[in-house]
Amino acid sequence: MSLLNLRHLHVFNVVAATGGVRRSSDTLLRASSAVARSVAALEHSLDAQLFERKGRGMLLTAAGEAVKLRVDRIEAELREVRDDALRLRDRNGGQVGSLDALFNERRLQATALLAETHHMPSVARLMEVSPSAVSQAISMLEGILGQPLFFRTAHGMLPTDAGRRWTERFERALAELRHIPEDIAALAGIVQGTVTVGALPLARSQLLPAALARVLEKHPRLQIRSLESPYEELAAGLMSGRIDFIVGALRAFSGDTFDMRSLFADSAALIARTGHPLAQRKKLSAADLEGYPWVLSRAGTPLRESIEQFFRDSGLDVPRAAVETGDLALLRGLLVSSDMLTVISAHQLHHEISTGQLTALPFAMRGMERTIGIMQRKGAHLSPGARALQLEIEAAAASWE
Repeated sequence: MSLLNLRHLHVFNVVAATGGVRRSSDTLLRASSAVARSVAALEHSLDAQLFERKGRGMLLTAAGEAVKLRVDRIEAELREVRDDALRLRDRNGGQVGSLDALFNERRLQATALLAETHHMPSVARLMEVSPSAVSQAISMLEGILGQPLFFRTAHGMLPTDAGRRWTERFERALAELRHIPEDIAALAGIVQGTVTVGALPLARSQLLPAALARVLEKHPRLQIRSLESPYEELAAGLMSGRIDFIVGALRAFSGDTFDMRSLFADSAALIARTGHPLAQRKKLSAADLEGYPWVLSRAGTPLRESIEQFFRDSGLDVPRAAVETGDLALLRGLLVSSDMLTVISAHQLHHEISTGQLTALPFAMRGMERTIGIMQRKGAHLSPGARALQLEIEAAAASWE
């Protein structure tokens, strides 16, 4: 779906602030007829009436209020970019254009895509334009801000320090832009659009599949994108607005940046195949584990560090991993077909445990508890689809408590 016109939205916001087309024409330095055409074009794009035309002025409808909330957030992001550019100008010289000049969705989109792909021809293909058009869009934006956004390297076009900061804000502005039609549809009781969720390992096996099935049954026009990258990559996507929220094990150090909501407490367990020699015991000691090979998560991951800390705190030798993997399918296959041991949440191997292929061994692992929950960027205004999915995640989690 094509993006809404940012210039039309800027005109809409000035009309909303001044209360009429004539009053806004002076602020915008545009003829009243041009302002009216811009508002009409936006209403046509959204198939919604944004203003009630009254004798005392133009009043926002419910749809207009929904649009204004998003446009205010877009303008705040772009204003921060321009203010940052002005601070750099004061130190380094150069010219900075007006805020109005930033209201061009195609330039912001080209910048965001280039920061992601580092390759101008790839951006051109994605935007279905020529490479020269992409280059021109980037150059114009650099001219407006008075600073280079990218520099050329052997690894492609990489953002400058300023480019990295500003691109994150451009991406958040574009996310707000994409949510506007979804907000309008929700006023008519239709939940639609695309929701992008960052899925950490502890959410993938049971929690998220159950919630996705429920939300799509209720709202079949939704589309869900699940991203399974490492936490650091998901957190970066959350900050830029590319990801709506993350679900999985909460990180204590994320509280300054993200709003976190706990769903349930989970504890790791010692897991092996049901026919494992240790599976017949009623209670196990550390000595009983000696001699068996281990398959563990990769070194440096939160789970691996917790496992190693548990054994150190218990005065035990840290198990040596015969296999290190972050792939759940490989982990399952190794456990089912050998006498290997692992430590992992039983939720992640729910299917294999419920069908009798794997079992949790009677070995107490105190201190291996983790809180599972939802993380979203502080101050984020979620789309109706993202809110609907969160409600289903919360309902699924509540059924396990």
